[in-house]
Amino acid sequence: MPILVTGATGTVGGAVVRRLLAAGHEVRALTRDPAAARLPAGVEVVAGDFTDPPSLLPALRGVERVHLVSMEGDGSAIVDVLREAGVRRLTHLGHDDPGRADDDPLESWHRAFHRAIESSGIGWTHLFPGEFMANTREWAPSIRARRVVRAPFGDWNSAMVHEDDIAAIVVRALLTDGHEGRTYRPTGPAPVRRRDAVRLIGEAVGRPVRFVELSPEQARELWRDVYPPQVVEWFLEMGRYPEGNTWVSPDVEEVLGRRALTFERWAHDHAADFR
Repeated sequence: MPILVTGATGTVGGAVVRRLLAAGHEVRALTRDPAAARLPAGVEVVAGDFTDPPSLLPALRGVERVHLVSMEGDGSAIVDVLREAGVRRLTHLGHDDPGRADDDPLESWHRAFHRAIESSGIGWTHLFPGEFMANTREWAPSIRARRVVRAPFGDWNSAMVHEDDIAAIVVRALLTDGHEGRTYRPTGPAPVRRRDAVRLIGEAVGRPVRFVELSPEQARELWRDVYPPQVVEWFLEMGRYPEGNTWVSPDVEEVLGRRALTFERWAHDHAADFR
């Protein structure tokens, strides 16, 4: 019986796919464009679109376990399709920011989706991870070209999480009992400052990498053509609180029975991306 993985071409979804295959499970991946998907041999790739919930039905045939990642569409309609298709266990990789107001449109959408999942009758597990270590890949072009990272907030301190730890919890919750109705918030084992993350990438690559700190005004100009204006302003507001993301969760250790993977480990795992 296949396990359906949505977001299978993403950072966490790809790691979930690899872990399920390694454990000998049949994996089906949902994507809008199967021809463009680059997934391991043996993965069945099926088309579907969250903005058209009935289009998910072919991917759900014979499926009882689903890893769900959705950032768009009618959450209630999506969950209705999952329930009616016979899904019995669901891991949900999502977002939850208790500090954001209920009237924030994006936060309101997320919370409505969470409520739809929780009232569905499906055995659900939420995962609301901290900042991904993989976000530092955005520095790769400038590190490869000039051995430098130009960014604001060098003292921003974040308990970033390795995608393999998130994926390991997903797979544990999909395959074993005892995780239904739980919400996990995996983080790394310790906060890492931005300038130290740059240094650790340089050590992994084997060449020093400089951190050049930008002012908020310079950062706004840099990000203007990369992110929507509201996202840029959110980033800049977060940067005013360098210790605001330092909380370390016990969830990786409690679920997996081992310490969370460090940023140093992540940098060595992905050093080729920066060379």
